[in-house]
Amino acid sequence: MSIRSKIFRKMCEESDAKRDAGLTTPPEIERFDDIKYGTDDTWHVLDVYRPKAFSGKLPVIVSFHGGGWVYGDKKVYQFYCMELAKHGFAVVNYSYRLAPEHRFPAQFEDTNMVFEWVMKNAEEYGFDLDDLFAVGDSAGAMGIAIYACICADKEYAKMYPFTVPEGLKFKGIALNCGIYRIEDTGTVKSLKDFLKKEDYPALLGKLNIVKLANESFPPCYIMTANEDFLRDEAPALMERLDEVGVKYRYKLYGDEAHPLGHVFHCDVKSEFAAQANADECDFFKELM
Repeated sequence: MSIRSKIFRKMCEESDAKRDAGLTTPPEIERFDDIKYGTDDTWHVLDVYRPKAFSGKLPVIVSFHGGGWVYGDKKVYQFYCMELAKHGFAVVNYSYRLAPEHRFPAQFEDTNMVFEWVMKNAEEYGFDLDDLFAVGDSAGAMGIAIYACICADKEYAKMYPFTVPEGLKFKGIALNCGIYRIEDTGTVKSLKDFLKKEDYPALLGKLNIVKLANESFPPCYIMTANEDFLRDEAPALMERLDEVGVKYRYKLYGDEAHPLGHVFHCDVKSEFAAQANADECDFFKELM
């Protein structure tokens, strides 16, 4: 692992622990924890959160967590995902294998297994597969956008060692503070721990969402913040979606008086996070 990734892991661990200090499961949420979706006892696990006030089938959101591909798991994202569930969704919060111990395409193999699990277990957990949504932030936004491209383009899907579950179709996705122009730049050098040595930089062009998104890409909510270091990524993706005729909504949060940084929406103690998450859930409901 690079020194950069080691420092990044430590920084994120300390920051997230401080962010979530004192939080507990909201009383209105029912949770089902540590469900295995694959063979790896450490990484192939997920949680399901449902609002207690709703019975029967619910629209479902699957969360692809961020963390630069080298950090994070479902524990880190539990409180954010339970906030989404409060808006009337069943939310699937999963861990996946991290780089550099597990390099591309391991994370997409795991994600595909999660969606296989969602499709197979819809009846037990009350998932309405006609209203299937997904969210991702930072690397997770890149990740779920690429997975959406795999689902939307059969030729592109041939590059991956798995088959998308039959009948899987996103009603919409939300991309939060993501990176979409995957090119050999300073920002993307962080992918050196994500890709195998023989794949960097040769494979970057195959991960460039701005070039990959086609007319079958799902409707999406694109969110960033005024002090997000990746905020300039969104316009390039929006231009591409305009070209191919895909519906989207864009929102930049924060202003001079209320500066907001990268993935601010994960801080469930913040009123600005609450607004951003509510806006995304409202967008999903408009698509239903």
